[in-house]
Amino acid sequence: MTGHEGLLTGYRALDLTDTKGHLCGKILGDFGADVIKIEKPGGDRCRNRGPFYKDVPDAQRSLSWFAHNTSKRGITLNVEVPDGQRIFRRLLERADFVIESFDPGYMDSIGLGYAELEREKPDIIMTSISAFGQNGPFSHYKATDLTAGAMGGLVRIMGEPGRPPVRMSCDPQAYLQAGLHGAMASMVALYHRNLTGEGQHVDVSMQEAVELSTMIPIEAWDMMKANVVGMGQFYASQRRPPQRPLLLRWVFPCKDGHVVFYYGGGQAGIVESSSALVRWGNEEGMILELKDYDFTKWDGSTMPQDELDRQVDAVGRFLMTKTKDELYEGAVKRNIMLCPCANTTDILRNRQLEARRFWEKVHHPELEDTLVYPGAPLKMQETPWRIQRRAPLIGEHNEEVYGEELGLSSKELAILKSQNVI
Repeated sequence: MTGHEGLLTGYRALDLTDTKGHLCGKILGDFGADVIKIEKPGGDRCRNRGPFYKDVPDAQRSLSWFAHNTSKRGITLNVEVPDGQRIFRRLLERADFVIESFDPGYMDSIGLGYAELEREKPDIIMTSISAFGQNGPFSHYKATDLTAGAMGGLVRIMGEPGRPPVRMSCDPQAYLQAGLHGAMASMVALYHRNLTGEGQHVDVSMQEAVELSTMIPIEAWDMMKANVVGMGQFYASQRRPPQRPLLLRWVFPCKDGHVVFYYGGGQAGIVESSSALVRWGNEEGMILELKDYDFTKWDGSTMPQDELDRQVDAVGRFLMTKTKDELYEGAVKRNIMLCPCANTTDILRNRQLEARRFWEKVHHPELEDTLVYPGAPLKMQETPWRIQRRAPLIGEHNEEVYGEELGLSSKELAILKSQNVI
């Protein structure tokens, strides 16, 4: 690294995960840990997940693999065979973390479970990421990202009013939530180890990680016994029975896309914002229906839905006369709580992200190209998070790890390869 060391420089992680845990290892690596990604001989099957660089399907060109495996070195190793397990134990000697996402019980079945590894290395931190956790009635159920997202409650709060729930984007949200929590918990376990000398087993459930991201629906049920469901571009303000929830539009169409605008009253900032937007519209001969309207008296707990719809319709017609940039510029000048709904193009040209040098350029020599990656979500002056290297090719660091670090000869490596051990 140039300049400062990373937060985890000097620590090593052995990464045995599939898609469920790739982000966990990436975060540790981006923070400076030496993460060794261990794949089966021939490569991780997750490499076959698209989209692919230049739309050419190839295990070495998966953009998903690129995105979630930066800052790792890559080796191939079959941990199901005795020779592979012996090599893994040698790697364990210098490791601080083991990250895995096999079905619960699998690591025990091949003699590499936490109880066994702890006997050999008492300070090891083992992070296991699975669909439903290491125990309980569902622990051995198979699950995709969508399954965990649905059973964690996230899917039900997505979608349009009165329609079935939908999944959130095409990215694996449950996998990413679990990976994030796995990395966070691993670092907390490391802090504990530094205080006590004790390692421990970190058990991450995708279902539980997703459930934590729902937040408000849990509060709504606890306080009002109301289930929050998908409201799309609306916000459902829960009200005590017999009143139905008040549907308040948050996402509005405009000339070239959509904006989010927090309309209404109840709080001083919202009152001033809504009043300012109405004044802006009045200056241009619009939203006259709300001229001189007193937003301090706006009360969502009693307002009829048809009255709110009448007000919002007038606001919406004004917003349709302007572009996202025009509305944002005007909102900043007038202290209006409005922002554009950014698409990927908008994000890539965002001045704030550019000013903070969020985007990182990573060179891929085998592609003869440099790709732009999302960078650090946080800034740490002394121990920065940054991409250390591009994602590894299949077995790219076999010779470096096995030959230079473990001292295996070229002949030994050739034999191990012919036996499908590496």
